[in-house]
Amino acid sequence: MSENLGLEKEYIKKAFSGSNGPAMGTKVAKYPECPYPELVRGLREHTDAGGIILLLQDDKVPGLEFFKDGKWVEIPPSKNNAIFVNTGDQIEVLSNGLYKSVVHRVMPDKNGSRLSIASFYNPIGEAIISPASKLLYPSNYRYGDYLELYGKTKFGDKGPRFESIKDKANGN
Repeated sequence: MSENLGLEKEYIKKAFSGSNGPAMGTKVAKYPECPYPELVRGLREHTDAGGIILLLQDDKVPGLEFFKDGKWVEIPPSKNNAIFVNTGDQIEVLSNGLYKSVVHRVMPDKNGSRLSIASFYNPIGEAIISPASKLLYPSNYRYGDYLELYGKTKFGDKGPRFESIKDKANGN
């Protein structure tokens, strides 16, 4: 994930670490069968506070839903031991919004109890979290330099233009 963001391989691990490394934990949750799911809200929509979540969910009973493109998408039961990867709030901050924390919820089901096992890779309590400096726009640059670059690249993708002005602002 760090390398995909253009950061050094161990960036997230280092950002999440304290003297004893990042925090790891596992939560096993059982959602009981519900005879009247239309009367119950389930586990309401939320994002996870931490970093990276690996989720092994029930192989028979559905219930997990992700909010995508303005609608709720049901995640089918995990056949073949599929693991879902969920990003939490700290990854959104660290990636400067390139990765979003995932809004999800758990809906009740009348056809059986649902089991999920979630493993969390989180920052340690004393970790200082901020966007990776490499992922920020330059903090300052001469507007005239930007206009000169803009004139040459106006009809191209703005990403390389921002990278170029960032490099120039950083003396590269």
